[in-house]
Amino acid sequence: MHRACAHNKEVGAIATQEPRLNEEITAREVRLIGYDGEQMGIYPIDSAQQIADDEGLDLVEIAPNSDPPVCRIMDYGKFKYDQAIKAKQAKKNQSKIETKEMKFRPKIDVGDYTTKKKHILRFLDAGSKVKITIMFRGREMAHPEQGLSILERLADDLKDVAVIEAQPKMEGRNMHMMIAPLAGAGKKKAPAKDTTPEVNEETPAAEDIAEVEEETTVAKAMKAAEAKAEAGEAEVDEAEANEAEAAAEETADAEEMEGEEDA
Repeated sequence: MHRACAHNKEVGAIATQEPRLNEEITAREVRLIGYDGEQMGIYPIDSAQQIADDEGLDLVEIAPNSDPPVCRIMDYGKFKYDQAIKAKQAKKNQSKIETKEMKFRPKIDVGDYTTKKKHILRFLDAGSKVKITIMFRGREMAHPEQGLSILERLADDLKDVAVIEAQPKMEGRNMHMMIAPLAGAGKKKAPAKDTTPEVNEETPAAEDIAEVEEETTVAKAMKAAEAKAEAGEAEVDEAEANEAEAAAEETADAEEMEGEEDA
């Protein structure tokens, strides 16, 4: 069984090539490193192997060219498994760079050249490399300088966003050139939007608005008071009118009674 404390220790790096294990080690004596990284000193190979066996671990030769060779006690199977997991994770996280291809003819016209250049710019902007291929046919093979002229023109047009990774090279009937996006030549970020509120000179300030509202409130109160006063005066006039009407009725009744008595 492994020692309890051994499981909490990190296994160190070993030789890049597949190392020799246990009985494969041919040295007579080795400098031994414990599972926890402790420098244990120089041991005969048999004693070092016995210590590893007692702990249920492997004796791994990590520095065969040293004098004496350096061996470490470790769980080699677990170490290999952990390394495989780390390598798989690193490969998964690694950004994949695609390679696109754009083909030209030696006698390409201006319109086609412009269209293909736009496609190349789009590929570069997406972070892809682009393989430029000039295809020759028949008698065109006698004039490779025409294809080279197109590649040189393209390289000059794209010098601000791309770098030549592989110089023009003739392969059979085709001429190739590889370009890659220039570092930091991607799309520029839009400038940050100014969040400062605009000041409109025609827009009244908050103090002015409050003052206007206060004046409006006062005006409304004054109008309400005037309306109330007018209503009160109207009530008084109505009362006086009622009193006058009642007095007139009493006078008329009195005159009528006097007329009856005279009769």
